[in-house]
Amino acid sequence: MSRSDPSGPRDDNPRRRLADVLTPAMEDYLKTIYKLQGDSDRATTIAIAQRMGISPASVTNMLRKLGDLGLIEYRPYQGARLTPVGRRIALEIIRHHRLLELYLTEHIGFSWDQVDAEAEQLEHVISEEFEERIDRMLGHPRIDPHGAPIPTPEGHISKTRYLPLSDVERHGAVVVRRVSDRNAEALRRLGQMGLFPGVRLLIRERDIGGFQIQVEGEDRVQFLPLELAHYVYVEPASRRVEPPSEA
Repeated sequence: MSRSDPSGPRDDNPRRRLADVLTPAMEDYLKTIYKLQGDSDRATTIAIAQRMGISPASVTNMLRKLGDLGLIEYRPYQGARLTPVGRRIALEIIRHHRLLELYLTEHIGFSWDQVDAEAEQLEHVISEEFEERIDRMLGHPRIDPHGAPIPTPEGHISKTRYLPLSDVERHGAVVVRRVSDRNAEALRRLGQMGLFPGVRLLIRERDIGGFQIQVEGEDRVQFLPLELAHYVYVEPASRRVEPPSEA
């Protein structure tokens, strides 16, 4: 049957169609480019090399391969941009990763500073059936343990942006919405301080030494260094008082 035959079966999953040529390394590149494109129109070779810990020469070789497959638009010295097909594959891998992180924390007992490394190993190999089952088991979640949005099976993702706690200038109440998972040690320390997504904070004072914050519902004041506050993303707290939850 010809590929152009409209009556033949059509697979709308590009990752499945390219299964014979895609490698885990290629998928990691697509995921990295997607995340870097969030900051600019293109991901530069240097930025990709720094994020992945790989030499610029190796990055250039891979970008050429991805360009030949139609997964990115690549121009030497100008960087790379995902094509629609490349973006769809990147979001599928991100969906796998974030569902796995939530599954590992809620059902296997991993701490939130351990799950990133584990999910990196598993995200390339789980089947679509496994993905669907853990999604259903978890109740079709919208965010992972760190507050990052989970893409839908169709490749849609929320684009809400939050302010780093380190950039908050005024005193007042905020809600933690997301915590970066790029630094496992920072995650461990923030977890020990109870700074998880959904926690309300009162910024009482800011000085050279760092933030002094108070977690609502706990009668304590904690000092949070700016180097850690950089990993915490917040939004202003609502003035509406939530009713107490039933026991």
